[in-house]
Amino acid sequence: MNMRPRALGLAAAVAALVLTAAGCGGKQHDQHDQADKGAGGGRITIATGNTTGVYYQLGGGLGKLISDNIEGYRATATATGGSVQNIQGVVAGDYDIGFSLLDTAGDAVRGKGSFTTRQPVEALARLYPNYTQVVVRADSGIKSLADMKGKRISTGAPGSGTEVIAKRLLAAGGLDMNKDVRAQRLQLPETVDAMKDGTVDGLFWSGGVPTAGITDLTTTLGGKVRFLDITPQLSALRKEYGDVYRRGTIPASAYKQPGDIPTVIVPNVLLVKKGFDPELAKKITNVLFDHQSNLEQVNPAAKEISASDAPNTTPLPLNPGAKAALANRTVMA
Repeated sequence: MNMRPRALGLAAAVAALVLTAAGCGGKQHDQHDQADKGAGGGRITIATGNTTGVYYQLGGGLGKLISDNIEGYRATATATGGSVQNIQGVVAGDYDIGFSLLDTAGDAVRGKGSFTTRQPVEALARLYPNYTQVVVRADSGIKSLADMKGKRISTGAPGSGTEVIAKRLLAAGGLDMNKDVRAQRLQLPETVDAMKDGTVDGLFWSGGVPTAGITDLTTTLGGKVRFLDITPQLSALRKEYGDVYRRGTIPASAYKQPGDIPTVIVPNVLLVKKGFDPELAKKITNVLFDHQSNLEQVNPAAKEISASDAPNTTPLPLNPGAKAALANRTVMA
């Protein structure tokens, strides 16, 4: 499919920006960077996710928008393991902004799950929903989560939101991730390769649709892989963890499947450390919505970002600056 010239230009610019950022590795800021930021400018780092995931693509797009539209600031995105690592990095000062699943972020502020203490983070906005994508090889014999017992299953990278959801879904299906499946804690690119060569029987992935890595897998293997309907586990998830988990549908067109795929969805949030400069938070939040169409060119998942839903980040508090920006948009609407 041919892209419009403007979209091609943006995609190329984002790719260059993200590749540059990946080389930075999320290095912690030095005192000079922090001093520059306090003086009205400086560097902003954005923690994203796997290189074939939507976080990575939209993080690069957001970094370009911040650099182009907020005077004095240069924002770069870097690849990470995902939600848990992003929150830990934001709190430690390795990153300024992080993408996260709302269920993982909820664990963080409560000091539960992957977090032994309450984490001082707050939200800039609720984003698009992540779709839980469970794909298995057709020759694996897996037709339900219960069938994963004894199988080689990629449960996501360590410290990722995918791993959190995989563990909870398997438990809802009557399996212990650490005992009943041969868990492979792989990032998505490695998972896709393993699925192709048959060394992994199935995978969990939580991401926007379409996710490039899943597109690669379904395009390459075609009918040799299939998606599982995991909605039978939804009631158990909601009973244990609340209504952060909801029913959703992966459109058949997303991965050229025979039909729509029922699944479980959970919102994403953009978050910062508690105390992040409210004026800068306000500017970043405004840039996100003022230029949302640019992000939609980077990945269609951005079309599901809604200004009306953006303030709904409970249990995360909104940064005061972000709250002001979103309130103004609600009034204007």
